Amino acid sequence: MAVEPLSQKEIEERLAGLPGWSADGGRLTRGYRLPSHFAAAALVVHIARIQDELDHHSDLTLGYHGVDLAITTHSAGGALTEKDFTLARKVEDIAPGHGAH
Repeated sequence: MAVEPLSQKEIEERLAGLPGWSADGGRLTRGYRLPSHFAAAALVVHIARIQDELDHHSDLTLGYHGVDLAITTHSAGGALTEKDFTLARKVEDIAPGHGAH
């Protein structure tokens, strides 16, 4: 997968397909609210599994009823790349199954 930084136009195009996600200072960010702390912890474990499969890891923050993510590609100088959007899409696919919104 490419680690070339995306242009601002490419970032905006990809963000259009990811409601709830924002580009902030070279990071993709999103927060999820969940029905319980246990559901939030289960989502973190599921995301960690996906990150290992992709060999691309985000910063995850587990809260009482929430999970916050910040994704960037360190090897691209902290810029956003296709790898970041691939991870974000995969997280979006699994989050509803954990009751996230």
